[in-house]
Amino acid sequence: MKNLLSFALLILASFSQGQVPSFSLEEATQYALEHSTAVKNAQIAIADAEGQILESASLGMPHLNLGVDYQYNLKLPSTLVPAQFFDPGAPEGEFAEVQFGTKQNAVARVDLQAQLFDFSWVVGLIAAREFKKFTQQQYEATQLDVRHRVRSAYLPALLLQANLEILERNIANVERLLGETRALYREGFVEQLDVDRLELSLSTLTAERDNLLRQKDIALNRLKFVMGYPIEAPLEVEDSFESLLAGVAVEDSTASISFDRRPEYRTAATGVYLNELNVKRFRAGYLPSLHAFGSYAQNLQGDKLDGAFRFPSAMVGLSLKMPLFDGFYKKALIQRARLDLEEAQNNLQELGRSITLEVQNARVEYANALRRLENQERTLSLAQKIYDTALVKYREGVGSSLETAQAEQALYDAQRNYTQAMYDLLLARFNLNKALGK
Repeated sequence: MKNLLSFALLILASFSQGQVPSFSLEEATQYALEHSTAVKNAQIAIADAEGQILESASLGMPHLNLGVDYQYNLKLPSTLVPAQFFDPGAPEGEFAEVQFGTKQNAVARVDLQAQLFDFSWVVGLIAAREFKKFTQQQYEATQLDVRHRVRSAYLPALLLQANLEILERNIANVERLLGETRALYREGFVEQLDVDRLELSLSTLTAERDNLLRQKDIALNRLKFVMGYPIEAPLEVEDSFESLLAGVAVEDSTASISFDRRPEYRTAATGVYLNELNVKRFRAGYLPSLHAFGSYAQNLQGDKLDGAFRFPSAMVGLSLKMPLFDGFYKKALIQRARLDLEEAQNNLQELGRSITLEVQNARVEYANALRRLENQERTLSLAQKIYDTALVKYREGVGSSLETAQAEQALYDAQRNYTQAMYDLLLARFNLNKALGK
């Protein structure tokens, strides 16, 4: 809640000052964890699991009920009885019409039911508590997934931002060189072709910048969606690849794999235990169950409520239920529950193999990305050196504009490749950390 308030104040302050709110990767992740629909639904699932625990517990608690019944007989029912009951001299086979009861009848009662022993309820209560643990693990898995989705959406926007910054610098350099070349052309030291080549290069860079700006808008909209941020509101990314690479640690690539660090593995293991409890629950159906009950009532009878007769009644008792034969119904339930348990165990084992494969592949990708970045760093340094030399030769009149243009294009390619290599390395590092459960 504190983080949410801080973000809200940050956005409001930015809007009031006419600034576009900018988010670091960590800030974007925290914002998403507080606004993501998936996270909110996972929190609802935990609250629902708590309700299920209370629901399961209530089944074994004493139940006390109060009941009141009232009946007014508009016309008492009539019954035929042998007339000899009232007149011994009445002929055989003659009947007399009589009425029993009173006009008004009321009953107020209190009923109590208590479960003394039912092992299936005990198992169900344990399962409900384990299910809450299951939902909490799902919540952790959802948080990890949201973190990864934010990273996957943040990095493309950051890549486009980095390429735009490089392009802006290159455009500024070409504009400066174009101004110098035009001055040289007016003095007769260079040809019109030299000016045309620089103008073409500037036009190409400007068109590429416009294209990257449109791509960046699309990438930012995707980031907003993943964060749960208003799509129509402005947003910028403020991190850099250098700061992220320096700030994100990676574990030893030779360290052993710990499955328990992956929340989805812990969730699957809890699922196996829940299936084991399900088998126990159905097997408990063969055990007897014992319940106690009691009732106290006040009966009111009379033609008028004033002065009616009152009759109290009370009783207590026990109910023992011993299952003997149910047509193999519970046997079928147990067999199906055991099959579900076996399937859950197989899925857990397969998940462990899948995590191992994911970690191994992520480690290989990270090592390859690290080597690519080292190679691209050397390539960029060499391309920059070649371009600087070609530019000096051109300004001194001992080099051609074509040589400068070729060196310039090679430098641009090296810059893009180096930025892409940093992106690939950072993405590989995030994927490896995700595979390791970080």
